[in-house]
Amino acid sequence: MTPRESTLQSLPRSRTNAGLIADPFRLTLRRGGLYSSDIGVRGSRTTFGASCTRTRVTGADYRSDVGDLTGDDLRGSHFKFVDLTDAEFNNTDLTRARFRECDLTGVEMRAVDLIDVTITGDMQNLVINGVDVAPFVEAELDRRDPDRVKMRPTDAEGFQNAWGIIEHRWSELVERARGLDPGLLHQSVNGEWSFIETLRHLVFATNAWVRRAILGDASPWSPLDLPWDGMADTPGVPRDREVRPSLDEVLALRRDRMDGVRDVISRLTDESLARFTEPVEGPGWPPPKSFSVRQCLRVVLNEEWLHRQFAERDLDVLVGDAES
Repeated sequence: MTPRESTLQSLPRSRTNAGLIADPFRLTLRRGGLYSSDIGVRGSRTTFGASCTRTRVTGADYRSDVGDLTGDDLRGSHFKFVDLTDAEFNNTDLTRARFRECDLTGVEMRAVDLIDVTITGDMQNLVINGVDVAPFVEAELDRRDPDRVKMRPTDAEGFQNAWGIIEHRWSELVERARGLDPGLLHQSVNGEWSFIETLRHLVFATNAWVRRAILGDASPWSPLDLPWDGMADTPGVPRDREVRPSLDEVLALRRDRMDGVRDVISRLTDESLARFTEPVEGPGWPPPKSFSVRQCLRVVLNEEWLHRQFAERDLDVLVGDAES
């Protein structure tokens, strides 16, 4: 074993799925992942020239003691399910590094160069050069699409209006997708879910937070359900990334689940919205805890809203590539 390999293996073992994100209702949605209290961290992946030595590091590679990497050439390394809590980076080159589904809570950056940087995700108390920019970002996103504000309802009528908007916006997008080559609907853009996979994930989200959490069905899953990538394999919960159902096949399942959400929301009252669910035992998602109906439905609204935005973005790319 080389000194470098020994140092890498001395880094701390990744934490299990036990509370890396403490609040399951932070309005965080990552492409391919349902935000929750119990998901693990998925680390960064950087890509550089083929001449450098590549290292692939996962949580299973680590012991409990702390490593010290000084002067190492780790260009092109892959870090996945790695715990770097309280790590320190000094005079470190992270040019073109990619961080995907990472928890950066409490990170402090000083004297850094943030040039040509793109960030998507949940931003709270994001202070840049002394200015909390998160409220400005939220205000700008609300300005760009006034319907976004309506995805934060507080009463039963607000939820009913929000779901009507969700159904309308998705109907428009599905009609657009029908005009494309069916093969494109299975095509990934930049490693993200395809259009069909996005619809399958939304079926999973509805089954999890409405059928299971609110209605109490311990096993509401269909064979086409697609959990987020970071969810551990769970007995009884499907995760078939190879199946290629047609658009009509997925839409029939999706329509049934959306009708179920509309039925629940149409019967809401302000009192029932504040009610807490009974914990549902058995393997599945969410875990056997009690949630307010409001919280469950907010998860669904955010899943629907943000995944539609992702799908629109990727359809734009697919259409542009087809036309060129």
